[in-house]
Amino acid sequence: METILIALVLIVLALYGKPLFAVISAIALLAFHADGTDLSAVIIELYRMAQQPVLLAIPLFTFAGYMLAESKAPQRLINLFRAFFGWVPGGLAVVTLVSYAIFTAFTGASGVTIIALGGLLFPILIKERYPENYSLGVLTSAGDIGVMFPPSLPIIVYGLISGVSIDDLFLAGILPGILMIAMLSGYSVWTVRHQNIPRIPFRLDAAITALREAAFEVPLPFVILIGIYGGFFTVTDAAAVTAFYVLVVEVFIYRDIHPIKQLPGVMRESMVLVGGILVILGAALGMASYMIDAEIPNAILGFMKQYITSKWVFLIMLNLFLLVVGALMDIFSAILVVVPLIIPIASDFGVDPVHLGIIFLANLGIGYTTPPVGINLFIASFRFKQPVTRLYAVCIPFVLILLLALLVITYWPDLSLFLVRMFSTTYNAGG
Repeated sequence: METILIALVLIVLALYGKPLFAVISAIALLAFHADGTDLSAVIIELYRMAQQPVLLAIPLFTFAGYMLAESKAPQRLINLFRAFFGWVPGGLAVVTLVSYAIFTAFTGASGVTIIALGGLLFPILIKERYPENYSLGVLTSAGDIGVMFPPSLPIIVYGLISGVSIDDLFLAGILPGILMIAMLSGYSVWTVRHQNIPRIPFRLDAAITALREAAFEVPLPFVILIGIYGGFFTVTDAAAVTAFYVLVVEVFIYRDIHPIKQLPGVMRESMVLVGGILVILGAALGMASYMIDAEIPNAILGFMKQYITSKWVFLIMLNLFLLVVGALMDIFSAILVVVPLIIPIASDFGVDPVHLGIIFLANLGIGYTTPPVGINLFIASFRFKQPVTRLYAVCIPFVLILLLALLVITYWPDLSLFLVRMFSTTYNAGG
């Protein structure tokens, strides 16, 4: 009875906004204490996590993403895409979607993208006569897509927790992410078709100028992908190369970030995010260890099998569950808490572990913009100085389209697995 009472108190504390890592750690310690297990089990999980070489990729990629956010890279990126795609009907909308996706992939947080790019793009969209409701909706929801593309931090964290190859997950997210961009682009072009929005004629000299201005930033995604899948370096090596490359480019070539006045602040802000991720990661691993020892996933599986006998029904229930989780928790906490529970259940239903990872990421990304408590809704409310209730309404069309894309991703596994089967030696060897 005492244990149950303490557990209820911890749940209430979590609902009232107490630090999640403290609540998760307390639950893990309480569970091990009630089970009579030595509490050092939690510390053992922390030590095991610290021994994983790929863990180094998290601070390195985060630092690179924050440097890009604090530099003038967002403006150069927008200018580049406008020069190449401004002639397309609704071209600026497509520019917004692609820019958001790339930027979120590097920063690891769609909220950072809203702050960094949203402030630049909102006045441009309004100036070029895009409807205000559309502009607010696309700038609030488009960042969700970026978690699907390498070197997204959620992909790395998912790989750490699940044991699935991060290289395979990087490949698997590309086509589903492109599908999401294509569907939202189609909706955007259709929405603004009668708005008489001016187009920017394609001019070769303007395109070359924009490409020259961003010449040191454009190669970055290709360096990462070619380096990893060409066998030149690992994910951790790619993170180190990315961090060093971005440091040299933004500090010493473009000189957007002053090495004395600004760089220490960028390092501090990026490591605050990393610290939060690592602390939650350690706490969640401790709790996951208890749940596995207590055979909680097996108990849940046994319960589900009484009511769910089809893999396809399981997947739709999983989607509904993850959308709720994604709206209530940040993506890192959700991965850390839920993945250890779901993986053995999904495996029993025959869901490919790589495909499962993409379903997870797509759901949790969409959850960021799912009313009423998706975190990006509140970040956008602050950034654009709009009532959050208005953002609920303007984001609904975008969320519905992303949900339609999610159904395609869920029930068409080959979309996620096509590139993995083509390029991944580890997947083909394992499969």
